[in-house]
This record gives sequence, structure tokens and C-alpha cells, in this order.
Amino acid sequence: MKTEKGFTLIELMVVVAILAIIVTIGYPLYIEQSYKARRADAKVAIVDAAAVLERCRTNTNTYVGCYANQVSPEGYYDLSAAAAANTYTITAAAKSGAAQAKDTKCASFTLTHTGAKSATSSDCW
Repeated sequence: MKTEKGFTLIELMVVVAILAIIVTIGYPLYIEQSYKARRADAKVAIVDAAAVLERCRTNTNTYVGCYANQVSPEGYYDLSAAAAANTYTITAAAKSGAAQAKDTKCASFTLTHTGAKSATSSDCW
């Protein structure tokens, strides 16, 4: 008697169904973790910009003219700073067209001269 080797169609369909379930659960989690990892780019850029402003104020006794708007190191966020003589507010907003632009949960981060941190959502920092 000859035995046939291989898989039946039912066995292949079960494997495909299991893989579809795993992908359906895993992909959104992967995307969320990617967004979370890219948020570090904004945090680093804001803290670095604050350090530049503080160093400049030490030398010039004002924040005005100390910082030019720029892009975060990895390019996921645009930075802007509103500076007055004794105050500043730095904002990092997700760059439009970049992969991070779809992260609506933490689309922007803000840091002030007092060290007050805020973001789109309360658990972003």
C-alpha cells in the first residue's frame, strides 16, 4: 500500500487561520511600540534645545535670539521655540508626512522654562 506524503487542504487552512489571528493581534501592538520608540526623538530634542537656551541665557542674560527652529535628530518631529527675555516654551510637533504623523495619541510635546512638561496626552512623557 502506498502512503501519500504532504498536507491536506484542511491542515493548510488551519495554519493560515492561526497566522491570520496572530498577525491581527500583533500588528497593532507593533505599530504602537514603534510610535512609542519614536517619541524618544521628541523628548531628546526638547531637552537638548532647553540646554541650548539655558547656556545662551547664561552668556547673554536673555533667551531672545538663542534658538533657531529645527528638526529632531531622527527627523520625526519639528521643533519650535517661543522665547522672551526670561521665559521660553519649546514645542515638538510630529512632522507631517513622516511616519510619526499618524501618532495622534502623542502628537506634540511642550517644555517651558520652569521645567513644566505637557503633551497631547497625559501619559506621553
